[in-house]
Amino acid sequence: MGKSSDGKYDIILHAAIDVISEKGLDKTSISDIVKKAGVAQGTFYLYFSSKNALIPAIADNLLTITFESVKEKIQGKETFWSILEVMIDETFRITKEYKNIIILCYSGLAIDHSMEKWEAIYQPYYDWLENIIKKAIQQNEIISDINLKWTAKTIINLVENASERFYISQVQDDTIEVYKIEVFNFIKRSLITPS
Repeated sequence: MGKSSDGKYDIILHAAIDVISEKGLDKTSISDIVKKAGVAQGTFYLYFSSKNALIPAIADNLLTITFESVKEKIQGKETFWSILEVMIDETFRITKEYKNIIILCYSGLAIDHSMEKWEAIYQPYYDWLENIIKKAIQQNEIISDINLKWTAKTIINLVENASERFYISQVQDDTIEVYKIEVFNFIKRSLITPS
């Protein structure tokens, strides 16, 4: 089923995030989640078929937070490059804040063999960036001979991979600022229109 106007979907989802973050997916029971949410166990099943069904919903919630934050912060930004800087900054910030949830999502989606769900969750973000790229091409900010869909996905994946590498795998062989600058410069070198 999906979200409801009574807010119970969100209450259950946020309770699940809290409990799973604290106990881990394996040690969390549906009883733990409904107790934290303050709802009956039957209410849980109105929205989720199982504990594992929470994982795509949690991933979707996290991406919504990221996407909304990026869209809010790009207000007034005109160039592709200023939008890219915001995307990089917000992705790194949110990865730091929600790293345990990201780990949970990756492990849960891998266990459930649901990577296609992950792609479906990301589709609105990909589509949005594709439109930003299309506008940048029209304004002659970036090269035009690129595959829009592939480029949008690659940029998002590259930025996320760099932030996850920094915060989750804790391969911090440089500062966060160096990581962000290197990601930005790599993308810029790949797309900038030659002068």
